[in-house]
Amino acid sequence: MILSRSVNIMVRRNLTTAEIGDIVRTTRKAAGLRQDELAGAAGVGLRFIVDLEAGKPTAQIGKTLQVLAALGCSLDITPPPDTKGARPKDPQKP
Repeated sequence: MILSRSVNIMVRRNLTTAEIGDIVRTTRKAAGLRQDELAGAAGVGLRFIVDLEAGKPTAQIGKTLQVLAALGCSLDITPPPDTKGARPKDPQKP
């Protein structure tokens, strides 16, 4: 008897804008949404969705986060190990 188990492995690496675009496209299609439907659900324009899925490197981060949230995706950011315990820089101080 062979037992199989599912293992969820998270690989931490930097994603390219093209890879983010592929994730958005794949997730949108899996949800059965057209680009215009996703744009409406995320509160962004159709052109933004087209550009995001194409991997446009200058896509606005705020709008990208709106699209990811509308798709139910999550985004994790892990600071480098040497910043643990560091206080955030005060934007008012030079």
